[in-house]
Amino acid sequence: MKPPGASASGEDDLIARYFRPLATDLGAFGLVDDAAILKSTGDDLVVTTDAIVEGVHFLPNDPPDTIARKALRVNLSDVAAKGASPAGFVLTLALREAKDEWLAPFAKALGEDAMSFQCPLLGGDTVSTAGPVMISVTAFGRVPAGKMVKRSGTKPGDKIAVTGTIGDAALGLRLLKGNLKSAGLDDAAYGSLVQRYRVPQPRNAIAMVLRNHASAAMDISDGLAGDLIKLCAASGISATVVASSIPLSDAARGLLDAGQVDFEDIVAGGDDYEILCAIPENRWESFARDAARAGVAVTCIGSVVAGGEVPVFVTRDGKPIVLKRLSYSHF
Repeated sequence: MKPPGASASGEDDLIARYFRPLATDLGAFGLVDDAAILKSTGDDLVVTTDAIVEGVHFLPNDPPDTIARKALRVNLSDVAAKGASPAGFVLTLALREAKDEWLAPFAKALGEDAMSFQCPLLGGDTVSTAGPVMISVTAFGRVPAGKMVKRSGTKPGDKIAVTGTIGDAALGLRLLKGNLKSAGLDDAAYGSLVQRYRVPQPRNAIAMVLRNHASAAMDISDGLAGDLIKLCAASGISATVVASSIPLSDAARGLLDAGQVDFEDIVAGGDDYEILCAIPENRWESFARDAARAGVAVTCIGSVVAGGEVPVFVTRDGKPIVLKRLSYSHF
């Protein structure tokens, strides 16, 4: 807070101009305090945080509105996977410079998503940096007491399922970086893959469905193959996945069938932000029905098996598929 009569700093001006209009929750106090209040409701609070960094999670020439949406949505994806409803978020923004032509569309898109997903801005920090642009979001969700869906809890016999389609975002990034030929892709297919990379679609509509049916769940951020290992390890079990059952978009299927990408590119590329979950076999039909009612496509891709071995991807006739790379890794 500034003392009476003190002139505003550049940071204060930036916050007032671009982000105070987004702080619509009364507990944010118009971003004039050093902290916010998140009202207690009797629910458990789920807390998750993810940062996105220029050159790692988005490209330097990506539109600022897509960067804003990605920063919030990758966190909303984690909230959804826990069966929680969004409650609010705090934002840390590290910029080389404060330019209106970048900040205005960034703040506008962030505000639109905050309203659309009912996840208001509660506070945060803005700093300058000589390095790459970095946006860090900490998101809060609410879930009935004791009902958060954990990574652990799955048992042999459960079905392994995913939402949406897998591999699109990784292929979109390769297209943008010029590491994948776009021959054979029409403009719509090209655009759909790029959009999946730039603007994830968090599956918050399915949060209650997961809470009611899933024995374990997580979002797919580093690649299906690697994240399936994490899900299985949390419960000390393994899984078998039939490769041909993994849902693909028409664009991804076309590139795979043409030999321009391989299976490993699909399952190890990362940035899907779909939900990976385990569903007890006797709940599968009701889970699929409720997911359809929520408008989210779900596909059974395999099953949980006993043992602590690395999950196996197999062909339709049961032959193992050897993967040299399992997921994206920062280090």
